[in-house]
Amino acid sequence: MMNKKMEHLTEEVNQMLTEVIPTSKLNTNLEESMRYSLEAGGKRIRPVLLLLTLEMLTGHYKKGYSSALALEMIHTYSLIHDDLPPMDNDDYRRGKLTNHKVFGEWKAILAGDALLTKAFDTIVNDASLTDLAKVKLIKRLSFASGHLGMVGGQTLDMQSEGEETNIDINTLEQIHNAKTGALLKFAVMAAVDIAEPENEVSSALESYSEHLGLMFQIKDDLLDIYGDEAKLGKAVGSDIENDKSTYVSLLGQQGAEDKLKYHTDKAYQCLNQLPEQYNIDNLVYIIELFNHRES
Repeated sequence: MMNKKMEHLTEEVNQMLTEVIPTSKLNTNLEESMRYSLEAGGKRIRPVLLLLTLEMLTGHYKKGYSSALALEMIHTYSLIHDDLPPMDNDDYRRGKLTNHKVFGEWKAILAGDALLTKAFDTIVNDASLTDLAKVKLIKRLSFASGHLGMVGGQTLDMQSEGEETNIDINTLEQIHNAKTGALLKFAVMAAVDIAEPENEVSSALESYSEHLGLMFQIKDDLLDIYGDEAKLGKAVGSDIENDKSTYVSLLGQQGAEDKLKYHTDKAYQCLNQLPEQYNIDNLVYIIELFNHRES
């Protein structure tokens, strides 16, 4: 369950997402395909995390709007492509038919491409940000979403499927630091780029974001074992079916639970390093939300 602050920010993000894709002048329905996945729901945890972090650092969060929307567009594009037959081959996402099941494969690919590029356009056209902040944010987002970040992690993940010998835990963490963790790290560090706090604050938040990313993935692997399909909006057991290496397959269920606790404790420690002037309550709540989530 989200607290009231997160619910409010989620509503704000959802409303802005309905307005961010303008109607096409090219007489295509590409925008319909983009909006279909962008407005399909979800917890919006990445953009909300960005806004909460910025509010903690500065007392307000509106300068984070464009980065939050850009982040959700990148995340959504990755989901559209992940669901395609050559990738995860999923029919449902968030309880709805996947994009390619509604619009066809080629349109889904182009919708993902368009969301990717629209993300950067959204940051560039934010009049509330300085040019220096825009450059920092674009640099960070391009790294997080590119071949050394999310796409690279997905590539390594795909290459590791179906191998006769499972990958080791270090390689698995390398995959998920990039595939899952990179965008969660961007959520926290984009707020740092905008707020420009002192170095020790930046360092503590960067470590916090890294532990959050691994927490999220470990919980994801556990939910694939014992999650509720109705709450998840997708089938459970797909990791085993696809012969994927996961924290559960490498460490066992209890080992994965222990690893989750380790990163949870480390995330708390990072926040406790922040100066007393910062109210960390909402970022603490994010840890609890990740740890106890059911979807």
